[in-house]
Amino acid sequence: MSTSSVSKGCFVFKPSAKKKKTLSLVDYFTDGCEGAENSEVRFKLCQDLWDKIKADTEVLQDELNRKILDSLLDFTRKCSSTRQHSDWASQMRASEIPTAALVLGVNVPDHDMTFQSLSELLQQSVTPHVASVQAKECGALKHLMKRVLERLMDTVVTVDDEEEEGEEAEQTEQTSAQLHKSVHCSLGTLCDWYNTKTKVRPTGTPGKKRSSPAKDEQQQPPVVIIFKDLEAFNPRVLQDFILICSRYIERLPLMFIFGIATAPSTIQHMLPHSVSSLLCIELFQSLSCTQHLATVIDKLILTPKFPFKLNGKAMQVLISIFLYHDFSVRNFIKGIQLALLEHFHSQPLSVLCCRKKEALLHMTQLSHRDVERIRQLLSFKRYVEKQEQQEQVNLLKDDNHLKEVCQRLIKDLNKYHKNYYPVLRCLHTLTSSLPRYPLGKQIRELHLICLEKNVWENEDYQTAMKLLRMLAKDELITLLQRCAETLQSVKSKKMKNALVQLEELLTKFKQLDTAVETAPTVEESFTSPVKNLQKKTDLFQLQKTLLEMNETRRSKKLSPFEVLRNEALDFIDGLVRSYLSPPESQTLNEVCYYSSSATVRRHLNATPRTSIQAALSSPYYYLQNDNLKTEDGSVSNAAPDICIAYKLHLECGRLINLYDWLEAYATVVSAAEGNDPDSDNFGKVDEVKHARFIQAVSELEFLGFIKSTKQKTDHVARLTWGGC
Repeated sequence: MSTSSVSKGCFVFKPSAKKKKTLSLVDYFTDGCEGAENSEVRFKLCQDLWDKIKADTEVLQDELNRKILDSLLDFTRKCSSTRQHSDWASQMRASEIPTAALVLGVNVPDHDMTFQSLSELLQQSVTPHVASVQAKECGALKHLMKRVLERLMDTVVTVDDEEEEGEEAEQTEQTSAQLHKSVHCSLGTLCDWYNTKTKVRPTGTPGKKRSSPAKDEQQQPPVVIIFKDLEAFNPRVLQDFILICSRYIERLPLMFIFGIATAPSTIQHMLPHSVSSLLCIELFQSLSCTQHLATVIDKLILTPKFPFKLNGKAMQVLISIFLYHDFSVRNFIKGIQLALLEHFHSQPLSVLCCRKKEALLHMTQLSHRDVERIRQLLSFKRYVEKQEQQEQVNLLKDDNHLKEVCQRLIKDLNKYHKNYYPVLRCLHTLTSSLPRYPLGKQIRELHLICLEKNVWENEDYQTAMKLLRMLAKDELITLLQRCAETLQSVKSKKMKNALVQLEELLTKFKQLDTAVETAPTVEESFTSPVKNLQKKTDLFQLQKTLLEMNETRRSKKLSPFEVLRNEALDFIDGLVRSYLSPPESQTLNEVCYYSSSATVRRHLNATPRTSIQAALSSPYYYLQNDNLKTEDGSVSNAAPDICIAYKLHLECGRLINLYDWLEAYATVVSAAEGNDPDSDNFGKVDEVKHARFIQAVSELEFLGFIKSTKQKTDHVARLTWGGC
């Protein structure tokens, strides 16, 4: 395709008919997928399962945010109606701007979702005039004004500085003005636009009588400006904007919403009293992120509703990232999504990770290769070892017999999940209020303990049971009633039988209150050992007295309540030992449980410093050049300049002499070029090597390995560890 022309011109070449093939999501999923023969079925199961989890998550988050959002809506309605009535001046000064200080917490990634829901609700039920701004787009006052006006008026806004940029800018604005009429950037322009939109006569205009408050409220909806990240705003920009807005508050029903991540005192730190006094501030506190996480775990993970599960290590990674990095529930849910995708992508038997009916159907359709994969599962090998010899032969040789057995095992796995979570909640109900929380205050802590090993073998469990055997009657009855309420919502037959037994125990406790004590009280005829302790005594006498007290306790007959309390706790202990065994003890648990915690950590908890050091130390694994391969792990002299400079700087101390570093670098590069070591030019620094060295050093400084220092002018300071 070529052209020849005497005059200059523009030539258009149509693209060829062949279109670039676009890959679908299924293609991306099947690329490199383990067990590609059923990859499409697994992708469909993965997508359907994630859609259900996502839908339930959105409903759950709406419910959690409903209280705070309803309070904000009531606040905006109240301020709007107050302005329309005559008591506006009595409740707040005319120059005060109604402001909602919304404390959301440090889980910043979750704030966007909250503000999006708030904006939608405000536009639906209170006012169509809502604008949200962020600090990164409002570095100066003119930028803040421009963003507010553009989002409220939905038009192009011009700033004075932009009008003076030259003729080209004017022509561009004239062209854009043909599509969107541009307006001047000022609040006066916003007032005129608002009056036009609401068709309200300016204040003080004589003529028509004042309409009813209800009509005024409909005709004059507030103008809400949301500052998503208040702490990140330039204080001076914010102060100037508030001062300007206070001048227009009588003409424009402005209202602010401040999104605060730290504490309400931020407003006092950012705004002087002369500015903060112009705001009528009301504080709103959102649900804490830890409570939010507890609810998400309770509804999404601690339920048999979803067949996909996380093992203890993978669960611990997600919780650790939440607690020690971002406090973001949104990122926690993304971590679950990543684990879900990795499980269905890397585990061919995840085709059985679905509802019981579908899993039983898919079991009958497994290929011989998938059956062999089942035989290789660690849990299935343990199951086979426990069977009789003939049964072992049938399981290892007969595919049809194995499928029949695995159908029963899939049913058992579903029953395990139906019984595990109710008993877990009962145990948490009993132990979450004990002193020092031996099994954790949150149910997720108890769940992690149960995922790792048999919880009844834990010393903390023994401590918890001892403390429970010391509970008073009222406390114990209350806790057992809550356990009964938990079991009432479970459809499992075993849990229904457990509920019947628990209700019988509660009935016996109630009968103790109505029982008449017939045995008379017998006073002790001997002197109480406790009174003897008050007398002056020696060490031998004290030891003797304490032994007597211990023998008295042991010989004391248990009361009817103590007998019944022990019976109830023995019943709970039996439930724990029967249904809270770890999932790894269940056959075919690999089908539903994702266990690659290292993969989750690598994807979600990035370590850029480690990756950079690995690349500089072993460039072969990134460049795949055979000349860079070394046996002892050292860097080849044919490696890139930055790798050579990095390797040499590891051999230095805290301060590195640049001239010595340069000479060592020149020697290595000369060897790479194949120069004769005995020649005069070997290791000599020329302009090219000097320039390459300076570039490598600059790159190391940019990556944070070294920095310039004032201690010695011809030295740089090393910033990494490992040097002598």
